[in-house]
Amino acid sequence: MGLGDKAERRDVVSFYALTAFAALLYMVPQAWIPALAPLRLALLTSGLAAGFMALRRVGRAEPLYFDGLRGVALLCFAGLALASVMWSVNPEVSRFTAVELLKLTAIYLTLVNVVTTPRRLAVVCGALVVASMVTSQGVIHTYFTGTPETLVEGYRAHWVEVYADPNRSAMNLALVVPLAVAFLARKESGWLWRVACAVAIAMAVVAIVFTYSRGGFIGLSVAMALWAMREQKKLRSVLLGVALALGLVVFAPKSYWERNQTVATFHEDASAMGRVYAWQVTSRISLDKPLLGVGVGAFRYAWHLYAPPQATRAYVAHNVFLDVIGELGWLGLGLFLLFAGGATGGAFEASRNPRVGWLARGLAASMAGYLICQLFAGYILSAHLYVLFGLAACAQRIARAQEAEESSKVPEVKGRLVASWEGSNHAA
Repeated sequence: MGLGDKAERRDVVSFYALTAFAALLYMVPQAWIPALAPLRLALLTSGLAAGFMALRRVGRAEPLYFDGLRGVALLCFAGLALASVMWSVNPEVSRFTAVELLKLTAIYLTLVNVVTTPRRLAVVCGALVVASMVTSQGVIHTYFTGTPETLVEGYRAHWVEVYADPNRSAMNLALVVPLAVAFLARKESGWLWRVACAVAIAMAVVAIVFTYSRGGFIGLSVAMALWAMREQKKLRSVLLGVALALGLVVFAPKSYWERNQTVATFHEDASAMGRVYAWQVTSRISLDKPLLGVGVGAFRYAWHLYAPPQATRAYVAHNVFLDVIGELGWLGLGLFLLFAGGATGGAFEASRNPRVGWLARGLAASMAGYLICQLFAGYILSAHLYVLFGLAACAQRIARAQEAEESSKVPEVKGRLVASWEGSNHAA
């Protein structure tokens, strides 16, 4: 894999389709232009990206890059999900979930095969940042125009489709903040782009506040603290972090802090107790079916079999790792940890690279914050997760390719110097 012009000319259609897909994750155009709904633009763009990438590999007899151990682990994880239809408590739901997971796996593999240069990595991350303003605006608008009947729990803002859940709105917006901050802090960024990133950050933070998501708040805090600690220019990063914190303190309503304080009295909070019941259900499933679980996507359908008597309402697992244990057992968790851990480690490794390190540090912070959010709201079928992890894998692949390219040049240069010296007339 090259890093220059030759690499930029490969998979051009796939790259633009992938960039469009990344933007569509946040723009959700069918929500404000209903006529676009039948087109299923997200599926169309992701299908085009994967299709053109695969056609090029077949047509030119090029190998498909499977991203090593973590890519194989993801493929095995998706395969296990598909096989779980055979023992699922709800085979129809498991079949649908497995097919969706296979689609997300295809998106991940397309990313690691197509996003092979620093410029492409920056463009896709930039598309996420810009498009997130649409979601932020939707959440903010809902907060100001909503009523106790339309807002979740009477006061929590949300938007449409996947963002109809305030927790998912918060965690998916928290994902883009470290990326936007990385662009903002980079001295090579133009002033217009910096303004756009600053606006995206402000809108995302305000929207997260209006969702009243405790997990989103904790995830964002961890992500920004990690970015500030790992950034090379500590003073500038700390100042940015302090500015964000001050903005949160000044603009967050009193009720936002009151809800975050209920963590200490979780037994009086229905939402918190729902998580406790879900974790109890996971524990009982694990004791009953430790190896393979109840089938992918079937957690809520197994609720009545494992829930305590007082837990009459079925919830999701509220923790991605416990969700995997409940649905695909410890075997599934092992595969998922190989994938998630490998991608996270890749981002941290790439963060030391002089060329893509500035963006890899943002990706590493986003991944840490996102995984923190997933401890409180677990969703296996999150396109944002697979795109984020795919970009982290891309950053590592780009960094390793650059290092290999540079190391291969060193012996050649040394060889020329030695030859020049030996061929001169300086011999004694």
